[in-house]
Amino acid sequence: MRRAVAPVAVLTGALLLAGCGSDDAQDSAAEVSVSGAYMPQPVSDSMAAGYLTVTNKGGTKDELTSVTSDVGEVTAHETVDSSMQEVKDLPVPAHGQLVFKSGGNHLMFEKLKRKPMQGETVTVKLHFTESGTVTVQMPVKSATYNPKTGH
Repeated sequence: MRRAVAPVAVLTGALLLAGCGSDDAQDSAAEVSVSGAYMPQPVSDSMAAGYLTVTNKGGTKDELTSVTSDVGEVTAHETVDSSMQEVKDLPVPAHGQLVFKSGGNHLMFEKLKRKPMQGETVTVKLHFTESGTVTVQMPVKSATYNPKTGH
């Protein structure tokens, strides 16, 4: 009788592990969302900046590969040792964030087709390796807007 119990126990254990594996697979996918997006009203007719936070709640890292907008060309920049450098890709860590803020990583809008004005909204499409395209409505705030104070 003992011999019949052992194979059943092994089979039950394998089924339990397989069930756990399928839950982990769902959690392992990248799951990005965007918050805090805004563009300070540009002082230039040809350039602007944009800021936002990308959050990845999934268990797999993702990568921002490009950004597009109907108002002009968009490139991503990072600030290293007080120097701004254009980058092609930026990682979004699993269970982590990619932050674009004044003085750090930021979006640069160049060759503007029109100058966005305070109160308007700019549409931006973020293109990710794993998550595909995420469309963001970026409100245009005052040129001196501070997200920490909301003014």
